[in-house]
Amino acid sequence: MGSSLVQEKERQVGKPFDFLDPLLELEHKIRELEQMSNDTGLAMESEIESLRAKLQERTRNTFDNLNAWQRVQLSRHPARPQTSDYIDHMVTDFVPLAGDRAFADDEALICGLGTIDEQKVMIIGQQKGKDVHERRRCNFGSPHPEGYRKAMHKMRLAERFGLPIITLINTPGAFPGIGAEERGQSIAIAENIRDMARLRVPVICVIIGEGGSGGALGIGVGDRIITLENSYYSVISPEGCAAILWKDGAQAPKAAEALKLTAQALKELGIVDSIVEEPPGGAHRAPEAMAAALRQELLQHLRQLSGLSVDDMLEQRYAKFRSIGSWQEGVLT
Repeated sequence: MGSSLVQEKERQVGKPFDFLDPLLELEHKIRELEQMSNDTGLAMESEIESLRAKLQERTRNTFDNLNAWQRVQLSRHPARPQTSDYIDHMVTDFVPLAGDRAFADDEALICGLGTIDEQKVMIIGQQKGKDVHERRRCNFGSPHPEGYRKAMHKMRLAERFGLPIITLINTPGAFPGIGAEERGQSIAIAENIRDMARLRVPVICVIIGEGGSGGALGIGVGDRIITLENSYYSVISPEGCAAILWKDGAQAPKAAEALKLTAQALKELGIVDSIVEEPPGGAHRAPEAMAAALRQELLQHLRQLSGLSVDDMLEQRYAKFRSIGSWQEGVLT
């Protein structure tokens, strides 16, 4: 199951995962018995195997019944695979491409050419960073307008050479600072939404962690929208929604339920096309297995899209986004 839950607990950086406590206790018992067996030479294989089976069952039951807020927490887990991890495990011959050719290179967005099982692609993904220094460079995954302009420049390059585009979404939202607004943050996102709808090559968007607001939409218009099992996609964060509706950020769990932001809810609403199941315990427990599952999902959709003419593909992409939405008629009283 990858790294231990004890090590996982140490990496949580103040983020409470209370629902993992029973699993932590079981794993601690297993480690104690293993250590005792090594120190004393006593045969404890049957007891250890029994606890491992119990741990596996409880892990499955726990993660099969997570609520919306718990899935939001998992989407933010500091050890969750990021764009750079999927590139390492899924893409060969990756060639990074930097800069928007106007202002700067935004490290919150990774762009480059690569190969997935002999299929040449353009990869564009948001990066939060893995340590303090990288997180500062990546602005904690909140891109500036130059990041979105960089992404669109690389998408146009892919279009010129007839290459499919894969975007990996993982952001709490676009950076809302004064400098970003002065450089046209809202315009950059709006132009990306408009221009992605017109790209004459297949575009697949994958929500690998957080899918926050316009920051996600800036690289989120495609022929297929895929989400990982414990990712979320929402017009606003649960904390922001709670602060507006209830004037209390502590109501975030309640807001998470109301927002219908989980993978299953998004699938039922017709917003995402498919859900990629995560390994037991979450994507961060087995990054290579997660990348392998995502690779197969991407290849399947790429094969489907390759059979469409450009005109049919564009028409279906337009119809897809025009059909998103749900409402209910009522009578005011």
